[in-house]
Amino acid sequence: MALPKAHRLKSRHDFQAVFREGIRRHSSHFTLRALKPAVATEPSLDTASPTANYASTKIGISISTKVSKRAVVRNLIKRRITAAFYQLLPKLAPGWRLVVIVKPTAAESKCGSQQFLQELEQLLAQAEVLNGHS
Repeated sequence: MALPKAHRLKSRHDFQAVFREGIRRHSSHFTLRALKPAVATEPSLDTASPTANYASTKIGISISTKVSKRAVVRNLIKRRITAAFYQLLPKLAPGWRLVVIVKPTAAESKCGSQQFLQELEQLLAQAEVLNGHS
């Protein structure tokens, strides 16, 4: 299950913006960097983009070779995180830009997708990215 293209953070510029300005939340296996959507303080005269404030949340995953030298292991972890986010997409508030940084402990512990899901949900709630901040 891949994330829909509308929800993928792709460009280097976007990743750098999240790292530079985003808030940080930590757990045992991940660090979440989250950049809040820009809220227009005054009514904009630009009528071409009335849905600019309601853009879809974009998600990026950063996993270095420090986590594991083997690409197979890194890709497995990425797929598990992607599957967890796929389940969480309906709960996410619109407009956020998120980067999940995987810590080396994720490869060492043999935790499954369910634990990743719980941990990511907890991080997203701490960062107030989830609708209702459950």
